[in-house]
Amino acid sequence: MNILILGDGSDEDAAYLKHKLENAGALVDYWDSQLFPVHLQLTWQPHTHDGCLQLPTGKIIHLNKVHSIFWRTLYPVDVPSLPDSHQYQVAVTDSTSILRSLIRGCSAHWVNSWEAYQFHQEKPLQLSTVQALGVTIPKTLVSNNADHIQEFAAAVPQLIFKPVYRGAHAKLLQSSHLKQERLHQVLRLSPVTLQEYIPGTNIRCYVIGQQVYAAEIRSSYLDFREDRQARLIPAILPEAVQTTCLKVSQALFLEWTAIDWRLSPQGEFIFLKADPSPMFKYFEQVTGFPLAEKLVQLLLN
Repeated sequence: MNILILGDGSDEDAAYLKHKLENAGALVDYWDSQLFPVHLQLTWQPHTHDGCLQLPTGKIIHLNKVHSIFWRTLYPVDVPSLPDSHQYQVAVTDSTSILRSLIRGCSAHWVNSWEAYQFHQEKPLQLSTVQALGVTIPKTLVSNNADHIQEFAAAVPQLIFKPVYRGAHAKLLQSSHLKQERLHQVLRLSPVTLQEYIPGTNIRCYVIGQQVYAAEIRSSYLDFREDRQARLIPAILPEAVQTTCLKVSQALFLEWTAIDWRLSPQGEFIFLKADPSPMFKYFEQVTGFPLAEKLVQLLLN
């Protein structure tokens, strides 16, 4: 059985899953998008839906022979620099277009799909979609309007700020951040996300198909990803929260995800985000949850 992993072997989680899949008898290759167009060749015929990859080794993989594809990392294409900036931009656009076409046009079973990836890129929409399910989310503002940001900050007592998509960890908003000159410099470059700070603890739930595994991430840090001493403690979720995890996954087109919650002192689960390609090897090693085993089953079925 042929399976692809979108990503490369330098990623520990991708390499770990590849090893598990091969032990289960699958033929596994990496689809490393950063090798395109210099070292990786792609071909697609829209009128027949036939497409193939030719790896740097010369191996040709026909996409209609691929059973499933695990979406680990979609790297940007790597077009060699050109003296003509317009020609370079055309080359990047063309390379990106065929890559996206093959990804969306490939009929293999994706874990996860393009739609799930898009929701992750558009986190404000992800929050809005989850809130429409009746799930509580933090009060959130996404803007590059200084007046609106100051009004929101005045209305919500304690806030964190972070990028709209990714690139930096969350920080507590200070009064110095709201000075007009600083806001003007920052907001002319990009918008920012302001979000209500929720006291409590972090709960991460891994959803694989219909299975939900949860653990508390105990940390004194505002953003537990910065805490090398954060503790993972397996947790038993209320049945209603497990059901909500499945509903959120379905609404966001996710067959596999890590959902981050903030558990308030009052016992309320507040949704923060759902990641379509979370790291899982370390989580599995600490908690003992059979995440890789369940992923293998999902990709082989």
